[in-house]
Amino acid sequence: MDKSIHIAVVPGVGYSHLFPLLQFSKLLVHLHPYFHVTCLIPSLESPPSDSKTILQTLPSNINCTFLPSVHSNDLPRGIPLETQLQLTLAHSLPSIHQALKSLSLRTPPVALLVDSFAVKALDLAKEFNMLSYVYFPSAATTLSSYYHLLKLDKVTSCEYRDLPEAIQLPGFVPIHGRDLVDQAQDRSSQSYKLLLERVERIRLVDGILINSSLEIERGSIEALTEEGSGNPPVYAVGPIVQKGTRDGDDDVKGLESLSWLDKQKPCSVLYVSFGSGGTLSQEQVNELAFGLELSNQKFLWVLRAPSSSANSAYLSQNDVDPLQFLPSGFLERTKEKGLVIPSWAPQIQILSHSSVGGFLTHCGWNSTLESMVHGVPLITWPLFAEQRTNAVMLSEGLKVGLRPRHDENGIVERVQISELIKRLMEGEESEKLRNNMKELKEAANSAVKEDGSSTKTLSQLALKWRNLV
Repeated sequence: MDKSIHIAVVPGVGYSHLFPLLQFSKLLVHLHPYFHVTCLIPSLESPPSDSKTILQTLPSNINCTFLPSVHSNDLPRGIPLETQLQLTLAHSLPSIHQALKSLSLRTPPVALLVDSFAVKALDLAKEFNMLSYVYFPSAATTLSSYYHLLKLDKVTSCEYRDLPEAIQLPGFVPIHGRDLVDQAQDRSSQSYKLLLERVERIRLVDGILINSSLEIERGSIEALTEEGSGNPPVYAVGPIVQKGTRDGDDDVKGLESLSWLDKQKPCSVLYVSFGSGGTLSQEQVNELAFGLELSNQKFLWVLRAPSSSANSAYLSQNDVDPLQFLPSGFLERTKEKGLVIPSWAPQIQILSHSSVGGFLTHCGWNSTLESMVHGVPLITWPLFAEQRTNAVMLSEGLKVGLRPRHDENGIVERVQISELIKRLMEGEESEKLRNNMKELKEAANSAVKEDGSSTKTLSQLALKWRNLV
């Protein structure tokens, strides 16, 4: 019997950072059962229920430990989400150190793998004689844009959004400065300084694992791994996406949405969801509702309560009924055309359903990959983080999505929403988008087959770790 090889993983704070690392860990121990993974989970306040639910699905060779929670009153008030995440991890370092010390006495890990928002924990790898790796849950293009910021910062004096010309990232379509990650939009902010520090630290690791594949992002990945680039090795191991659903109270909502889809025609329904963290303002909820109604297309809308902050659902759950924020009479007028589900729906089952022909998405990387592997073309509606960069990739690079324009107040108006939906769901343009996405689906899925590029890459990395024992 093979001797167990241990690695330790540290996710970032929040479900959307924990989930990708656990999905990777599950894939690793499935393909290479002699691995044992210990996951050390930091959290702000109490761990979200999503986190606790996913732990029930883990195999026996993945152990998870919730570290003592950091309290919000330990952090400065009014700081951006990204800064909260990084400071929460910094406060958790003593707990991570203690856990690794205990682990090294029993079953020393050969490698420490951390989320890109947990890079401060990398300094502990040397102390405990481990190789250090970053799991980058976003696109290779996003990593490339981060590296490029280190160069831009030295040669640019203005804000990036004010640059007169588009930025040329290696291996990617030109991108406007306003479509770079949120943290780069105010160069005087602490968030921006923390981002640059994080990128500098990432460049010192033994390797970076990316949830993408050569078939999806060949240009960006080849540029990252070019000889003489000075970058650490990049291992494209994706697309790693969820396959099942969650259990418990959400089953009722899940059954309702799926049974409704069963009654619809093939490719006739637009699925609308802004992910586990995204929220719209009340004005934008109204415009989206009227746009859906005007389009006269079938829709399944996962609705969250509105907020002035685009990422307000990221760390906190709102118990308010979202349906009360819809325009008066909307549900009655659209009852033959659409279904509105409060807060959560089984996205994987929905995207894989034959009735779904389009996805209006916030362009989070998890949702982006899920749309790719199920071949669903997109309306790309980014809200925060690196989602605008993803939107550029999808609409201008891969040409599998349509991107709305905002007015001077940041609102996408109902008439434009209606027109975009019609363009996505019917006609010649729709057919082109659908064909492009079909090709991308085949490419993305081929990467994770037994002889696929990502499967081979993961095997090479597993062999490297195995040889350390």
